[in-house]
Amino acid sequence: MTTGVVFNIQRFAVHDGPGIRTTVFLKGCALGCAWCHNPESRPFGPVLSIIPERCVVCDACIEVCPPGLARPPGADSAIYGTDPKRCLRCGACAEACPSGARTMVGRPYTVDSLMRDLDKDRIFYDESGGGVTFSGGEPVTPGRNVDFLLAALAACKAEGYHRAVDTSGHAPRETMLAVAGLTDLFLYDLKLMDDESHRSWVGVGNRLILDNLEALAETDSEIWVRVPLIPGVNDDEKNLEATAAFVASLAKPCPIHLLPYHRIGGDKYRRLGESYPMDQVLPPTREHAGEIAAGLRSYGLEVKIGG
Repeated sequence: MTTGVVFNIQRFAVHDGPGIRTTVFLKGCALGCAWCHNPESRPFGPVLSIIPERCVVCDACIEVCPPGLARPPGADSAIYGTDPKRCLRCGACAEACPSGARTMVGRPYTVDSLMRDLDKDRIFYDESGGGVTFSGGEPVTPGRNVDFLLAALAACKAEGYHRAVDTSGHAPRETMLAVAGLTDLFLYDLKLMDDESHRSWVGVGNRLILDNLEALAETDSEIWVRVPLIPGVNDDEKNLEATAAFVASLAKPCPIHLLPYHRIGGDKYRRLGESYPMDQVLPPTREHAGEIAAGLRSYGLEVKIGG
């Protein structure tokens, strides 16, 4: 059976497409955005997350850890004894932990098991005009979750569910078009227009991403362009003007959703034993976001802050 690795299923989501939705977060991403607020999503396999405030110092993790890495709070380690490079990701400590201080993020799903979860929310989709959104990580990653994604989209289509895919667009053209054939709405990230800057902040160039957006604009799928608004990274006039001109040139109208940077995901890095690279960056003010939205609207674009 086709399986995918899911790290979260968020019910009653209202910012990932129209209506009330269930958002399925798939593991794995080939990008390295410095501002990523789901760092647990980047590896394709499960990862260990530690919430020290929940630890009751029972030593259960120490007793079961095969390489002997686990330690209770107070040990000299960023995440209390677990060296991320040596951790086996076996899940033994998380299974033994009685307080939920240690959890494994990510578990395999079959399409059938996923659909059983999604079907529980059918009434909310029907009543609100909502549906299912697949996000990540990056759900459109060849050789990883994409077969699962295509099968899950087909199953959702068979049930009449509205389907959205939140993507960076960093995938082969044929993959994106295959997904488009089963997708009602793309939530398409557009981070930076300059290829060199994109490579510096995101880890890959943007030529494929821009080309795929142009190709998707020729399909029947609706597209919402999502622009994360990161102070000091992509909120300068040159980048914003290039973004507006590019979106305005697409084959069909695509609204822009500005997503102001936030620091909500910062604590997740600590739980993974990592440092947060954007720790000193402050979110843009509401006034600044409003000014940027007004500037983009001058290109005849529909612009929304949030969502």
